[in-house]
Amino acid sequence: MTVSAGTPIELVSSVYGRLADRVALGRKRLGRPLTLTEKILINHLSAPETQDMERGRSYADFAPDRVAMQDATAQMALLQFMTAGLPTTAVPSTVHCDHLILAKVGARADMNSAVDVNKEVYDFLQSVSAKYGIGFWGPGSGIIHQVVLEHYAFPGGMMIGTDSHTPNAGGLGMVAIGVGGADAVDVMTGFPFNVRWPKVIGVKLTGSLSGWSSPKDVILEVARVLTVEGGTGAIVEYFGPGADTISATGKATICNMGAEIGATCSVFPYDTHMADYLRATSRADIAAAADAVKSDLRPDDGAQYDSVIEIDLSALKPLINGPHSPDRAHKVGDAIGSAAQLNNWPLEISSALIGSCTNSSYEDITRAASVARQARAKGLKAKVELLITPGSEQIRATIERDGLLADLEAIGATVLANACGPCIGQWERSKEITSKPNTIVNSFNRNFPKRNDGSANTLSFVTSPDTVIALALAGRLDFDPTTDSLTAPDGSSVTLDAPVGEVLPKKGYDAGNDTFIAPPADGSKITVAVDPKSSRLQLLEPFTPWDGKDYLELPVLMKAKGKCTTDHISAAGKWLVYRGHLENISGNLFEGAVNAFTDGVGEGYDVTDGQTRKYPEIAKRYSEANIRWCAIGDQNYGEGSSREHAAMEPRFRGGVVIFARSFARIHETNLKKQGLVPLTFADPKTYEAIGERDTISVLNLPPVPDKPVQCVINKADGTKVTFEALHTFSDEQVEWFKAGSALNIVRRKVGAK
Repeated sequence: MTVSAGTPIELVSSVYGRLADRVALGRKRLGRPLTLTEKILINHLSAPETQDMERGRSYADFAPDRVAMQDATAQMALLQFMTAGLPTTAVPSTVHCDHLILAKVGARADMNSAVDVNKEVYDFLQSVSAKYGIGFWGPGSGIIHQVVLEHYAFPGGMMIGTDSHTPNAGGLGMVAIGVGGADAVDVMTGFPFNVRWPKVIGVKLTGSLSGWSSPKDVILEVARVLTVEGGTGAIVEYFGPGADTISATGKATICNMGAEIGATCSVFPYDTHMADYLRATSRADIAAAADAVKSDLRPDDGAQYDSVIEIDLSALKPLINGPHSPDRAHKVGDAIGSAAQLNNWPLEISSALIGSCTNSSYEDITRAASVARQARAKGLKAKVELLITPGSEQIRATIERDGLLADLEAIGATVLANACGPCIGQWERSKEITSKPNTIVNSFNRNFPKRNDGSANTLSFVTSPDTVIALALAGRLDFDPTTDSLTAPDGSSVTLDAPVGEVLPKKGYDAGNDTFIAPPADGSKITVAVDPKSSRLQLLEPFTPWDGKDYLELPVLMKAKGKCTTDHISAAGKWLVYRGHLENISGNLFEGAVNAFTDGVGEGYDVTDGQTRKYPEIAKRYSEANIRWCAIGDQNYGEGSSREHAAMEPRFRGGVVIFARSFARIHETNLKKQGLVPLTFADPKTYEAIGERDTISVLNLPPVPDKPVQCVINKADGTKVTFEALHTFSDEQVEWFKAGSALNIVRRKVGAK
């Protein structure tokens, strides 16, 4: 099927054409009403008549409709795909250039700089896309998830994307799952997407939002209730009368940030808001097709959820979450002010930021601009740096045409490029600011230490765009826009009215500049060249298969204390330039991890000579000496981004086993895909028993599904402590381990074809 700047109605029709029969089959097999999640999953099963569907246990094969990749993760995904030997991708796929643009001055200057600095990578991605039939959205197009929502998402569809915030498409009723590049390669090569059948958490919404409360506050509240790992292994499904009161882009905000609770994805049932958005984005044919099957795009009456959270939207108050974790919730005003004083967080704000894939819709910007217009009318301006990131070229062009950018610039805002920018650490700030504790407020999704600007001194708080504007005008973290007042230049007291937004532009969307490049009908003559001397791109060599032996006396390269996200394992920011070069990016391995033995950051004990060195250097030394090693994580190890580099780097440097008290879903899968063995302690206290100079033996390999793995701690004094470790390997995943990686299996199967 030809790849275009939209989802063809033929693809949608094929999905809807089998939907009723598949739903009926699901009800019959399960013997009960179905959730929307189950309807979509069953409709995309490779073998719906025989596939086991036990929540939280069965591994299932799915056939997604689409694959989307952002430029930072696409490099490694496509380097892997190139080794498969296929002429084109098996499903419609797209690449989106949004991650490599550094925010420094402003939109035009930053974009020009990015195009120059990243030319080698952009040329590579464009040529690979052309050769293998992949759609290419060039730099300036916007953030992948906003572009997918505008062009590709459709109710009842299923897609995977190489970014953890792929679930954004759930705002249009799509099961959209963030994955590592190896999962994307499976699907692009025509093989199933294999994942454990998820549990389903229901969130029942009643009432309706009003005043300063927004869709962002819904997910901030859900994060407070479920925490950063409460959604692991589950799809979050919103339902109830309140769900139908939220716009499609508001729903997308909620689904987007569902990644922060560890959920596989989140989804809303089809309603008139989705139909309106489809029509507004030139997809009236898809809206009509969805209307014809709408009963199967909503949960059945009596659908069963594993657990249910109830939220009354009418009672929901504005929230602000942070710092350091997106589930650390506070009400605006006195509550966050008291927490700041208790924890010595600076109350003065150093920067306020609006945008990201979570909150950059037309509705978001109109709400923010309505507050800005009030301020301008009273002579008020932002007291702190105010940065605006449009989510896409279409959003930028539309809000510029409608005067909304001018409203924001009038109070001192600077408009950045249509890209991820500060949300992912692509933000160059003055060291004068970052050298000391400072507070930023933003409408982003993730706020781990060093996440936004690379500085552990920056405390990041996540809230809605309209609250960000209010706090920027006040300059203080503890300002409550619902009750507090500002002082105008003439000395008068100004109380801000609640924001007012427009769900869809009255004049329609302005597409702006055309940044999409369709692949040619035949790309076989296109040559993809990678310079062997390049510092940014490196062709991949297959990882070696398992040698059939147990892993004995593995030194502990790293034992992490507390939160160890993919940002801690493989930082973004300045390291994004090496995302296509495995050897070079391995120079950041565990750089942000806190050493559980010393509390030092990014450094540990080198068994080869007893010296203390940086973790990347130790890993390189072990690799050069052919020393296999293990690492140890704490709770929810690997939460955050979908970046598979956090799995490929340990594998590249000789890591073979990662232990943890628990894993984040995407990272656990990525480790297995690359041939590592992720194991959780059967007794979480075992974590405490492991010393800096101990080694660990992992016995009776390969792992056997549903059976614990026997392990031994070899203490430095010669004593031995046995323990059991648990795993989630399926029979198929055991084969990944034995082959050395899942990609080695794909190569073998493609070769057999």
